[in-house]
Amino acid sequence: MTEKSAVQISYEDQGHKGRFVARIGGFEGEGELTISKVSDALVIADHTLVPDTLRGTGAASALVGALITDARAKSYRIVPLCPFVRAQSQKHPEWSDVIQH
Repeated sequence: MTEKSAVQISYEDQGHKGRFVARIGGFEGEGELTISKVSDALVIADHTLVPDTLRGTGAASALVGALITDARAKSYRIVPLCPFVRAQSQKHPEWSDVIQH
């Protein structure tokens, strides 16, 4: 593929759990960032997984970006239990409004 396809993010609500899903046209597989909802004001970012077919595409960063955007839109805070989300939150101090350390 010669041109970079856009990462498409969707969200699947599963009651007290949820997941952000990343797909890219022309690529096999999907990435996901799973969350657990503690309350309307607090969620735990549990795990981020991107298959080898999507590595290097920006899918994982797009998943975390979608979580941050959603947290701001819905006024909740995020406990970054997932090592990738935690590492990204340390690189982005501007996310301190939604990251709970």
